[in-house]
Amino acid sequence: MPESIATAIRLPRILATKSARRALLAAGTLALAATLGFLYYKTQSADFKHQNEALGLLRELKEIDARWDVDILRARTDFSQPQAPSLDPGAALARIQRDLAAAAQTLDSPVLKVGLPDLAGAFSQKAGMVDQFKQANAATKQALSQVLSSEAEIAGLVRGSWQDFRERERLVAAESVAVQLIAETQRYYFALGEKQFKLVETVAADLRRAAPRLPPALRDGLNRLDARVRQLLAAQPGEHELFVKLSFLTAGPRVDSLTGAFSRELEAALVEQEFYRAYLVAYSGALLILLGYLATRLIASYRLLNAANEELERRVVARTRELSEALRQLKESEAQLIQNEKMASLGQMVAGVVHEINTPLAYVKNSLGSVTGKLPELTRLIAETEKLLELLRSGAARPEDLADQFALTDRLVAQLQAHHVTDELQALVKDGLYGVTQMSEIVTSLKNFSRLDRSKVGSFNLNEGIDSALMLAKHELKRHVVKKNFGDIPPLTCSPSQINQVFLNLINNAAQSIDPGPGLITITTRREGDRHLAVEVADNGNGIPPEILPKIFDPFFTTKDVGKGTGLGLSIVYKIVEQHGGRISVASNPGVGTRFTVVLPLTPPEPAPAAV
Repeated sequence: MPESIATAIRLPRILATKSARRALLAAGTLALAATLGFLYYKTQSADFKHQNEALGLLRELKEIDARWDVDILRARTDFSQPQAPSLDPGAALARIQRDLAAAAQTLDSPVLKVGLPDLAGAFSQKAGMVDQFKQANAATKQALSQVLSSEAEIAGLVRGSWQDFRERERLVAAESVAVQLIAETQRYYFALGEKQFKLVETVAADLRRAAPRLPPALRDGLNRLDARVRQLLAAQPGEHELFVKLSFLTAGPRVDSLTGAFSRELEAALVEQEFYRAYLVAYSGALLILLGYLATRLIASYRLLNAANEELERRVVARTRELSEALRQLKESEAQLIQNEKMASLGQMVAGVVHEINTPLAYVKNSLGSVTGKLPELTRLIAETEKLLELLRSGAARPEDLADQFALTDRLVAQLQAHHVTDELQALVKDGLYGVTQMSEIVTSLKNFSRLDRSKVGSFNLNEGIDSALMLAKHELKRHVVKKNFGDIPPLTCSPSQINQVFLNLINNAAQSIDPGPGLITITTRREGDRHLAVEVADNGNGIPPEILPKIFDPFFTTKDVGKGTGLGLSIVYKIVEQHGGRISVASNPGVGTRFTVVLPLTPPEPAPAAV
């Protein structure tokens, strides 16, 4: 006894010590794995693809900047050839900036993240100034072109005035001054300066003073030349100022600086990667040694536990076999109980079904009786017709006999036509076939409902299944009005026998809840989203009290009198719907009515619904 007490006292301490060791071992293992993962992450290969793409994008920016500089210099100095229109780099620039921003995020590069905004601002500023320079250069070149074209115009005006103007020396002097003005203006375009500007102004002033004493046509031409020179003098300083500003913009050097910094960042990353790779090799070697030591300990422990584990497995196999057998027997009992409930439901419907069969059976019986009453007339007509045919075939019959036999046959035919025998027989056969069809539908519905292949899964039309259930419950529904709101729904994959049982139970419950009647039962089918169908069975019966509502799906729960219900109907309904991957809900107001809503998927979950 003292030893047992001591063991009982030590047991909690032993368990606590083991728990602490396990927690410490788990924490140590987690720390070792985390360290290994960290070192492995640090030694991962750099993303050379995106890095090269980023360097290529920076080179593209450098090329755009160089192309801008060449275009500006050519536009400023080359006047002999018309300037070819250069491609607009705006779209390419936007693409490069967007791709560089994405690369900065992908590579997580601090250099790109910091340098790209300034670089984008510099290129945006230069792009705007390049556009302004091109516009100013075009205006200046146009003005210079007009000035140069004035030389031929002045020469022509001088020749035109040569005959009529006596002071020809003035014409020669004016032409000379005009040529000088054009030359000095062209020199000013290529060599902008204050001195040259004043020289152009001086020559232009001399020309303006000489103009009043010249012929009107020449005077007008000189005035036009003066206006064009002034236009050039006004436009050239702005163009030159933009050219000077563009010369000092730092977009290109900034690209070089950012490219160099990014390259240095890549080199530093590679150095760090090699550093961590060396640590990873050393750390992995230490872990291998530790794992080897632990493996020897685990092998020894495994040998000790192996015998106990084999014994435990034998016990588990035996216990599992017992549980499997018990589960199989339980499922068989459950399936038998559910089938008994179904047969009990059929037994309650036998009287109504017999009455439903008696009605079409009476159609068939009466129709056959009436047909039997008409057969003698047809039999006599056939016999007399055969006699007439025999007389005709013999060829030796007397004309009087043929006339008498023909008259008799004609009277019988007229009698049948007068009595409408053929029409009546067709109507009687039609009534008989209708009765047989009705009985066939009832028998087929009973067969479909009571068949035992409940696990068979196939395509099923809910609207047709509900019609079949309504036919079986026709006797129960005789005092009520059934309103069908069937929607245009696709077929679903299910166990038809099980689904038929669901709706028959719900329809019977709705009919029995309306006491004494008559009442209204509304059945609605519709699509529920893209993958489900919904069926509502609503009645205006007594309703379900709130305190009972949560229990209605419990097995063996019933509010009916003893012997009138097993309490399995709604429980079976709930289980069938659940096994099909659906759901069932109920809403009820006492004194107003109850509505059951069943939602089923178009395709059942895997595995297919098991038999219940």
